[in-house]
Formats: sequence, structure tokens, C-alpha cells
Amino acid sequence: MSQLFSLFISRLKATEPGRYLTYIIVYFLWGFGMNEFGQWAKIARFENWWQIITCYILYMIPVSIFLRPYPYWQQYFYALLPMGVLEFGGYAFQTSYAYPENILDQYFGIRNFALAMTLFFGLYIPLGNWGVNRIYSLFKK
Repeated sequence: MSQLFSLFISRLKATEPGRYLTYIIVYFLWGFGMNEFGQWAKIARFENWWQIITCYILYMIPVSIFLRPYPYWQQYFYALLPMGVLEFGGYAFQTSYAYPENILDQYFGIRNFALAMTLFFGLYIPLGNWGVNRIYSLFKK
């Protein structure tokens, strides 16, 4: 466990400040947009606006940075655990709200909502890393 934590810290330290800024901007806008979309589509929402910061910036960015060296498919599979914990916690502690009879409930059943959200949000890590890398490389030149 100590080696894993050391690896995590070394990857965070090795990340350039400009890349951190890119992650923060991309993930904040992405989180804000998805929260707005979730409300508009009556799927789910955060109970507080600042959860965009805690979930997308303080939680998902470190996970993304840690998983960045892996191929996209490994990033996805490894992201399922932290995203599952995030989804489970959000609904268990009622900091996230799932709209009754939302489209995911209709297709997958109410008991599978958090699982469907985890499988979807697991894609955020490889997609986020890809997008940040593309944007960062444009501005780094």
C-alpha cells in the first residue's frame, strides 16, 4: 500500500503546472455542463453547486493523473472502482439526487441506476485525459 501511495504522489508531483490548470478548467466546465444537463434531462444532479469542485477537481483530477500513463482501456477499467465509490457515496449520503423515473431507471431499472452511472462516468477518466492532453499540447507549443 505504501508503494502505491508513493507512486500516486510521484505522479501528482511530476505533473506540470500548466497541465494542472488545463485539467482544472476542463473538468470544472465539464462538471458544470453535466450537472446542468442532468437537471435539464431530469436524470440526476448535485445537491450543492460546490460539489462540482469536490467531485470533478479534487477527486477526479487526481484519479485521472494517476491513471494517465495507462492505455485508455485500462484507464477505464481502473476508473470503475473510484467512480463506483463516488456514485455510491453520493446517493448513500444524499448529496446527489436521482430524479424519479429518469431515463436510466426506465431502461435499466431503479436498482441499476448507480451501476449505470458508474459505467458511464468511468469513461470520464480516459476521455478527460485524452481531452486535456490534446488541449495542453495545443497551448504548450
